[in-house]
Amino acid sequence: MVYLLSFSDNLPFIKALAAALPADVDLLVFYRPEHEAAATHLAAAGITTRVFRDDLHFVWRGIPSLMQARLLFCDNYYAFLGGLWHPKNMRIVQMWHAAGAIKRFGWDDPTTSRRPKSDQRRFQAVYNQFDDYVVGSSAMGQVFANSYRVPFERMQILGYPRSDRLVNATWLAKTRQRVYRLAPELQDQRVILYAPTYRDGVTFRPPEGLVTALQQDPAAKVIVKLHPALADQTARLQQELGTQVVVAQHLSTTELLTVTETLITDYSSVAFDYSLLSNAHSLLFYLFDLPVYTQDPGVQADLFEWLPSPALQTAAELAAAIHADTATDFTKFNQHWNSANDGQATQRVIDRYVALLTN
Repeated sequence: MVYLLSFSDNLPFIKALAAALPADVDLLVFYRPEHEAAATHLAAAGITTRVFRDDLHFVWRGIPSLMQARLLFCDNYYAFLGGLWHPKNMRIVQMWHAAGAIKRFGWDDPTTSRRPKSDQRRFQAVYNQFDDYVVGSSAMGQVFANSYRVPFERMQILGYPRSDRLVNATWLAKTRQRVYRLAPELQDQRVILYAPTYRDGVTFRPPEGLVTALQQDPAAKVIVKLHPALADQTARLQQELGTQVVVAQHLSTTELLTVTETLITDYSSVAFDYSLLSNAHSLLFYLFDLPVYTQDPGVQADLFEWLPSPALQTAAELAAAIHADTATDFTKFNQHWNSANDGQATQRVIDRYVALLTN
């Protein structure tokens, strides 16, 4: 069995999977170089790991090992899969790395239709390689079916294993303890987390009025969590926010979500994780560049039918929403996107795929 790793937030699942395998089956994890820490963690649990890059070494040494697997788990789009012969006795499973989708991707991304035909054929070759897509809801399954032009029957509504921790009381308690140890000023405070999506190829410019809006509750603590590539913009925002800001660079976005009362995002899948947390109070969607973003890469066509709170497009609207601090009702939102993300996804996924190895 092989797992291709480009996101390091699914380690509990990988370890549980390894522990559940029959004695005659080994798990090999190929990981991207930037996830060396995750690989070390897995290796400490007795799991074999190998770094991989898209180079000749992987072609000659990695792919032969990969091709021997009966099960191949992937957490992302891997272009090289499109050029591989798919053995009949191998099942390729797409685990993905998000519980829902606001932005478009695949064929639904408007730019895809403008790519050369050779690129389009290459994309579809990769999409077709996945026998199963593990999803947390029929809604996400439909997004994949539409975006990748694959049959809905390939969707396995088992839940996202990485979401289990979000409803696990033990994990939540330990995580909050770590957050408060590293950022004690957050304890017993209203925490406002601003975590927008990364806009690939676009220079992120904080909109005018953002800082003033984030300061609407003078008693709150504000955290800005931008992409690591935007360190300069993060530092500038933190400086302008003054004493209200808390710098939490050693804490991940997921960790910070566990103590957040108000999450402000836009097109990021972080919203689908936050809505599962017991501390989730208000979720605000600040879509300041919606007209432009709608064109490239685009948003889901039914976005405004399932958003759990009104879309905010101006700094004044954001300021009013922060000041009002109205609780968000996540019921319908979670029924739509998180129907199978109930804390038992890891076990369901393991049960399904370990059973395939023994049949």
